[in-house]
This record gives sequence, C-alpha cells and structure tokens, in this order.
Amino acid sequence: MGIREIQVASHNHTLIVHQLDDVYDSATGRPLTGSWLWDSALVLSHWISTHLNFQGNVVLELGAGAGLPGLTAAVLGASRVLLTDVQQLLPGLLKNVEANGFEGRVEVKELVWGSDESMSKITVSSTSSMFDVVLMSDVFFDPEDMMKLGTTLKWICGEGTQVWAASELRPWTGECLNQLMAQGFQVVEVAPSQLCVQEGEDDSKNPFAIFQIIPPIAENSISQVVTENLKVFDE
Repeated sequence: MGIREIQVASHNHTLIVHQLDDVYDSATGRPLTGSWLWDSALVLSHWISTHLNFQGNVVLELGAGAGLPGLTAAVLGASRVLLTDVQQLLPGLLKNVEANGFEGRVEVKELVWGSDESMSKITVSSTSSMFDVVLMSDVFFDPEDMMKLGTTLKWICGEGTQVWAASELRPWTGECLNQLMAQGFQVVEVAPSQLCVQEGEDDSKNPFAIFQIIPPIAENSISQVVTENLKVFDE
C-alpha cells in the first residue's frame, strides 16, 4: 500500500502515513484492512481540522487503524493522544507515530472492544480524569460489534467527553447506529451526508457523514457540548 502524505487542512503541516499490506488475522489468515488508510479517516481528519478546537485536550482514537485522525488531533494541539486498536495493528500505528515525530505525546495501546481486561489498562493521565475527545472512523461496519463498542464507550467516556465519528453510509450503517441508540446513546448527524472525500483511494460512490455520539452520561449536556466545541467560521 505504501506511504501517503496528507496535508492537514488549514495548517501548513503534512502527515506521513504508512499503510501496511502484510498484516493478517492469525485465526483466519485474511488481511487486516484496518492497517490501510480508508476514506472515512480522511473525511474525519479534514472535518476536525476545520471544526474542532483540540488545544490542551486529551484524545483517544478507537479502532485507529493507521491513526490519521488521532495524529491530526496532535497537529491541532492536543496535549496527549492515545491511538488504540487490536494487537496486530499496533506496529503500524507505532511506525506512524515515529514517522511524524510524535513520540512522548502520542501513545499506542491495545484496546479490544468489550474486554474488561483490555479496557482496565486504558488510563487517561495523572493530570486528567477523563478523555476530552474520542475519535472514530469507519467503525459502524458490523451491527454485532455495536454492543462491545457501546460498552467500551461507556467505560472510557466521562461527563463532557465528546465523541465524533465519520462513516461511509453503507446499507448496514443505520442498523449499527440503532444498536448504539438501544444502549442509551444519542446519535446526532452534525455534517451533511454529501461530504467531499479528498485524496481517497476507495473508489466508493457512497456518501459520508459526521456524527456526534452522545454517551448516556452526557445526555443532559448535549447542547453545551455541541455549542462549545464547534468552531464558528465565516462562510
């Protein structure tokens, strides 16, 4: 798959992203495509760079894959970023952290959704009691995974944590979101579904959308979360 250079929108900074094509599921032998850079990650990276303020934030990326959105948050001023995924994808994430010189500020850890043992190893920091922002791209793929995803989000989110997700709108995306809502989450589409994909390689004709996922603990502050953390831009 090679190396991609991604320009961070509205910033004079280019991120280097290594894509690995030799990562396989040990059980099935099939390639783990999470190590590739998918269009949803490009969409989320572009959107957060023009809509969110990360200065001083502690950020976690779930199902990070190649880690582009989390690395973008680091460029945008996040004080600490934690990239998480399954064990097989961690070497690629570490390679991208090192390629961009983010050692010390961006960390990589295994996080298996729904695993008590895995979740118990995820800590924020000695100076913060919760993650300020959680980022996800292309995680609404299998409705059967949504219970584990919901459990994980409830574990890592505190009151005031913002959860932002980008997704290609596939036939099963709605069912995945319904599964999260059945667990008490609110889902708010905050960007038009016809989003532009820049530098994409997926050749997908499906539209994309940005969602804010409101954990049950944060339901009472939904308006405050949206208002305070969306930048205001002149059209």
